[in-house]
Amino acid sequence: MITSEPIGDWTWDVPPNPTAARASTRALELAVAAWKVLAKHELALPVGKITLSVRAADDMSKTLFGREGLSLEKDPLMPGSAASEAVAQADALKGDCITILQMQCAGFWLESDGKHRAEKLFTIQVDSWTAGPATLTLATYSDAWLTIDLREREQFAIHAENAPRLTAALREISELVGGAPDPGDPNRHATPTETGFEDVSEEGPAYVNSWGTFEIPARSRRLVSTLPSTGTDYPNVTDSPVRFLRVQRRGETLGYVWASLANEAAGYEPRNAAGDDAFEAGTQWLLRLREACGEGLVPLDALGWLAELPPDPDTQTLIDSAVSEAPSLDALEELSGRY
Repeated sequence: MITSEPIGDWTWDVPPNPTAARASTRALELAVAAWKVLAKHELALPVGKITLSVRAADDMSKTLFGREGLSLEKDPLMPGSAASEAVAQADALKGDCITILQMQCAGFWLESDGKHRAEKLFTIQVDSWTAGPATLTLATYSDAWLTIDLREREQFAIHAENAPRLTAALREISELVGGAPDPGDPNRHATPTETGFEDVSEEGPAYVNSWGTFEIPARSRRLVSTLPSTGTDYPNVTDSPVRFLRVQRRGETLGYVWASLANEAAGYEPRNAAGDDAFEAGTQWLLRLREACGEGLVPLDALGWLAELPPDPDTQTLIDSAVSEAPSLDALEELSGRY
């Protein structure tokens, strides 16, 4: 399963280096070095996004410089790349600053039928202080490293294919920075260790069905938070089978607009493997569902109306006209988290 919130993370402390590059360049260099380790194991690909923020050391609420959505190119350190130009501007700032650089990494997880790609398999974050220390944090959004998935099903073959890749990457990053990581705290999904995760089949999961208990409500809250507070919405839960259409951009499925066959509910499920784009697209299609609800259309009619609309001008997404059905909303939610 692919999640919208981290399943686990690891943090390395990087000691001060007075002769090192300035804070922002150092942050990019550390992030790229970790990214190259992940890429060696196909856990990261030369695509993705970089976010850069520089804040005053004495007032973290004060942002001095920021860039979002920088392209993660083949060589982000190359002069003239979007990332290198942004860090050069950030390094020109005066005074004590803290650079926070986050890199979103696409990558592959393996199953018996081959490779599957997630646009946000890992994130790398570096917090770098001017002439001071830095921290490097790696977070994962996949349960492919676990012996039991987030719905409590054994997946020993998937674990055997993927966990050694993660372990190798963690060890190589530790060699790179000169020390072992501090594993993140046990969470609702899993317990990180220095070399991966505890064996859930031995320890037992912290929560029953953490996917349904935590991930699905978290996704819903994230989507609702992007909508205006006023408006009429369909109920977004149902016990009946659902009919759904795929929201696509350039052939990639970003999510699923659905309506219950009982005609009492409708909504949108983001495809987690598409990353943050799945949520950005969902906002616009939920607004269109809200419009249909306000016009008095029943959910199945609303679904048909959406299928006839032109591409959304903001997200450049459209509805694939191929209609599918799922035996339950739960089944569609699982589909949205798997592939």
